[in-house]
Amino acid sequence: MADLTGKTIAFLMAGEGVEQVELTEPWSAVEKAGGTPRLLSVESGKVQAFNHLEKADTFDVDVVVADADPAAYDGLVLPGGVANPDALRTDQDAVTFVREIVDSGTPVAAICHAPWTLAEADVVRGRRMTSWPSLQTDLRNAGAEWVDEEVVVDGRLVTSRKPDDLPAFNEAMVELFAG
Repeated sequence: MADLTGKTIAFLMAGEGVEQVELTEPWSAVEKAGGTPRLLSVESGKVQAFNHLEKADTFDVDVVVADADPAAYDGLVLPGGVANPDALRTDQDAVTFVREIVDSGTPVAAICHAPWTLAEADVVRGRRMTSWPSLQTDLRNAGAEWVDEEVVVDGRLVTSRKPDDLPAFNEAMVELFAG
């Protein structure tokens, strides 16, 4: 497995609505590779994860995204769930953070509905990517080439469709972050 020792990876989510497994499994993969995950959110305190539509665990926020310096992170993970990226794409601080991360060349990993935030940040044009199938029209309209594949790596971006893709997503994500 690739080594992330000394690397700090941002995980960005809204106050609630993230699919818990799409947060916890990539988080664990980063830790197992020696990296330091940090939870960023739109507000301080705790965030609420979900198992589909049922409330799951809460997680402590490390940094409010409005106060986060994109240069402090060696990678960005955007977990899915429907409500999470839908809320993030309406938060200007979150959208700006994502755009600055992508523009700086920092690698990004997004799963499920998370590419909505990338589309809002206007950073998918000309990219080959995947997502939950219901986003394909949104991503195509934003200029991406959408494909139905388990995991897609396009330069400094890795995307996957759903929780079942997490093993392949995590492997590609860690390799990309190890760079």
